Amino acid sequence: MPLLLTLYRGLSAVSEPVWRLALGRRLRKGREDPDRVAEKFGESRVPRPAGFVLWVNALSVGESLALLSLLRVLRAERPDVTILLTTSTRASAMALEQVGLPKGVIHQYAPIDAPGPVRRFLTYWAPCAAVFSELDLWPTRMLKTQATGIPMILINARISEKRSRSRSRARSVYAALLSPLRRVLVEDAASVGRFEALGMAKDRIRVAGVLKSAADPLPADAAQLATLRAAVGDRPVWLAASTERREVARILDAHAALRVNHPDLLLIIAPRQLAEADEATALATARFATARRSAGALPGPETAVYIADTIGEMGLWFRVSPISFVGHSLPVDGDPLPGKNPFEPAALGSAILYGPDHWYFTESYDAFDAAGGALRVLDAQGLAAGVNMLLNPGACAAQTAAATATLTHARAPLEVTLQEVLAILPPPVAPQSDKGSS
Repeated sequence: MPLLLTLYRGLSAVSEPVWRLALGRRLRKGREDPDRVAEKFGESRVPRPAGFVLWVNALSVGESLALLSLLRVLRAERPDVTILLTTSTRASAMALEQVGLPKGVIHQYAPIDAPGPVRRFLTYWAPCAAVFSELDLWPTRMLKTQATGIPMILINARISEKRSRSRSRARSVYAALLSPLRRVLVEDAASVGRFEALGMAKDRIRVAGVLKSAADPLPADAAQLATLRAAVGDRPVWLAASTERREVARILDAHAALRVNHPDLLLIIAPRQLAEADEATALATARFATARRSAGALPGPETAVYIADTIGEMGLWFRVSPISFVGHSLPVDGDPLPGKNPFEPAALGSAILYGPDHWYFTESYDAFDAAGGALRVLDAQGLAAGVNMLLNPGACAAQTAAATATLTHARAPLEVTLQEVLAILPPPVAPQSDKGSS
């Protein structure tokens, strides 16, 4: 056991009171669910179903929504297995409630990384196997799961070159956390060597591709969609999705330039973090007539900017907007932004624009680019030019058709991941015979 990990385990052993104080403070600020915060300490009000329970862990909103297609096909293959999906944030729970869970899937909050909560969680749910998504690897959680003998795999994982260098300084810790995993499914070939450098055996690493590429289209409430479409009418509209606060001013610059020739153009801004909605609203209100979704407003004829600051409604915005700029991708001061998922707008027929900083999805954007299914822009001027081009219905239709064609080749990661998860499940229990003895 590496010294650093030994020290962490020692601190973790006495950390539960500190966690309780921290979560109590978050409760008072409305950042935790008072009815469910006990779940983070391994306590649940939900009865454990009989039979096998598969534990699947994701971090927050995007990671958990990306897994729903996998969970649906898993249940179709193994209806005898209940799936326990855990996440860490209240926003994720709200988003999952909004979109709805597949049949046979239960959501709970993941236990905090302290021995007592993790032990209570594992004892109560007694999972037959565990699937961790991306790199949400908490030491106490991982080591206690390993100690129970539960088979574990990591899916949808990726390490950038920069993060690989920083993590290499704690290689012995990562080696200890990764070694219990029976398989690591990575998104790209470059991650194979990076995981190997952190101590994972190469023969247990497999390139599966980007699981988000095979996700089902985001849902949308039919009544809300009809209401929103009626409010927008036949106005031209474009969307800035999953924006980061430092991008908003440049997005508004692009919108101002576009409205010179398209005075009725509507911009919908959907910030990635709801905490940034106030700042986005203030910036927009200083320049344009602005309405806000969380205030119950709809975009009226005079509305130039609509702030879509709600959870679980991204499917609405991609359906209403034939053009989508996928944020977290414009150049900003500091470290480059990682980009966001291009598959969500593509699946709903919204033409894709994106900025030059998208290192987390480079291979995905390269595939769309090669097919003519996305357009890269460098700055506010380029963004305005890109939107202006796509306001032409013919250009927009051609790009969305190319993106749709790209999606047809993106289902393989789902099948690879499905087979790897099925491989760690126990075999189905044969039904008992009803025949009596003669």
